[in-house]
Amino acid sequence: MERGLRRVVMTGAAGRIGRAVGAVLGPRWDLVATDVRAGDGVVRCDITDLDACRRVFAGADAVVHLAANPDPGSGWDELWPGNVVGTYTVARAAMECGVRRLVVASSLQAVSAVAAGVQVRGDDQARPANLYGATKAWAEALGSWVAASSGTSVVALRIGYFAEERPDAGAVTALERTAWLSARDAAELVRAAVEAEGVEFLVADGVSANRYARADVGRTVRALGYRPVDDAWAEG
Repeated sequence: MERGLRRVVMTGAAGRIGRAVGAVLGPRWDLVATDVRAGDGVVRCDITDLDACRRVFAGADAVVHLAANPDPGSGWDELWPGNVVGTYTVARAAMECGVRRLVVASSLQAVSAVAAGVQVRGDDQARPANLYGATKAWAEALGSWVAASSGTSVVALRIGYFAEERPDAGAVTALERTAWLSARDAAELVRAAVEAEGVEFLVADGVSANRYARADVGRTVRALGYRPVDDAWAEG
């Protein structure tokens, strides 16, 4: 597909990752940025409203679902609307609208119960240590349902510790540093997830090219053509 003609809808576009990714990929695609509140260049779309999602997703080549409560310390009442109901609504609307590719933001929190010294991989079964991680495992399961029951293919991205600046070793935990995902690598990860061909359903880890990495991105590189460049341990 020619550059500039691919219509991609992004939920949660006003969030930290959405803003960073949209700034890079907006010129590449016909990007429709949505969030629960309209703003500069952002269309209002409540992800818990099925009809609203259907209207916005109609005619889209891909949907990138980033909208969610991002706090791993949140309880059920805070997580239920966006992370549970909203993710189902987005998945169902994408499927019903015949979207080619649904990209769902999962998280390494989906495997947070795996010991810190063990490197995780995209084909590891979900093993969350908190309720937030359980909602991300739910998102992955929904993706599998969509891919198995429709013509919409799904990539679930287990996103690591997102920060626009390289993390200072004294400001973050060692685990967060190994899970760092930079802004430009986040944009590259989403680009690859949307544009990769030959994928029906994939759970892919998303961290930068850290020399000491919490997650092995080899599967993401091979299956999606992801090309990370940043390293949390790089100097300068």
